[in-house]
Amino acid sequence: MNLSLILVCLWIVLANVLAIIPSKDNHWGRAYLLVACGIPLLGYVTFQNGPLIGMACLLAGMSLLRWPVRHLFAWMRGLFHTAEKG
Repeated sequence: MNLSLILVCLWIVLANVLAIIPSKDNHWGRAYLLVACGIPLLGYVTFQNGPLIGMACLLAGMSLLRWPVRHLFAWMRGLFHTAEKG
């Protein structure tokens, strides 16, 4: 197991620990931090291990950060629907 996969495993553990701790803002601040750390980490994993492992790590991250991904898709859907009407 190389360094990038070890870092992804640590990111996953950190995401789970942060999810356990109570939060007043419904964990959005922590989600932004995890996304900011996870995007370069995903690029590093993909660079070292190839696109298949990178896609698996992307899916793992998306399963942990469900609500930010859901809001992103809703925002994109809203952009496309307003573009069709306008």
